[in-house]
Amino acid sequence: MAALIADVSSLLTSSSGAPAAPEGDAGTSHTSIPQSASTVKAAPRRVRTLEKESRIAEQPGFVLHSYPYKETSLIVDVFTRDHGRIALVAKGAKRPHSKLRGVLQTFQPLAVGWSGKAEVRTLTAAEWVGGLLPLEKSALLCGFYLNELLVKLLARDDPHPALFDHYVSALNQLAHDEPAPIVLRKFERALLKESGVAGDWRICTHTRTAIVAEQSYVVDPERGPRPARPADAWPRVSGKTLLDMENEDYSDTATQTQSKFLMRFLLAHHLNGAPLNTRQILIDLLQL
Repeated sequence: MAALIADVSSLLTSSSGAPAAPEGDAGTSHTSIPQSASTVKAAPRRVRTLEKESRIAEQPGFVLHSYPYKETSLIVDVFTRDHGRIALVAKGAKRPHSKLRGVLQTFQPLAVGWSGKAEVRTLTAAEWVGGLLPLEKSALLCGFYLNELLVKLLARDDPHPALFDHYVSALNQLAHDEPAPIVLRKFERALLKESGVAGDWRICTHTRTAIVAEQSYVVDPERGPRPARPADAWPRVSGKTLLDMENEDYSDTATQTQSKFLMRFLLAHHLNGAPLNTRQILIDLLQL
């Protein structure tokens, strides 16, 4: 399991796009930070203009992944509560006696600070704040899956405080051995909704009327639910499944099954076909 988790972490790192060099490092080669063409293709259409930030302190955040930068530093992709996903250069973090070595770990609640206005800012502080149990075994693999979703579907510098809360909740549930398929479905739905690519599934977009529990629907990735047609190749779901997902109620086994195939279809669409490396491993191991 330890070797498999290391492979998952490596896959996540290698699948991420490389940010621009930090301020003051223009022209510096950083070929150690790999970039995937499929990830660039899958980037969201919506890009928020960088705020004119000079210094931020004590911002709640989590490390999603990190890249080696030069000989002693790291570029760290951090998901923060009020500033979204940001890239920070952690200078000297790879040095043997750096205080950051044990802090900049995934799934640890942090209070981070940074300075700068460029795409990659400079990390000025990072402290572990605690409050979450560590993820272990299959829960750890699920955590890497959540991180890969955030890396591939969220634009940088686009705040999503509600999604941040969903992420914390998902990690907490996984750490307490809540059923992984249900935890993942809830987070996937929250991610699509909070990032603006999926709307209210209680309303049929074709008729503008309330979803009927007994009726069969498909979910148009760009428009939302509509009544299913005989020629539809998209996954069919009952109105009850859509309503259950809106209410985060996965007690019905039919809802669990239909939601799994629906979310797999929708995520593939919004990723433009870019693969989710961790999902394939989870499917192979846990049938998620």
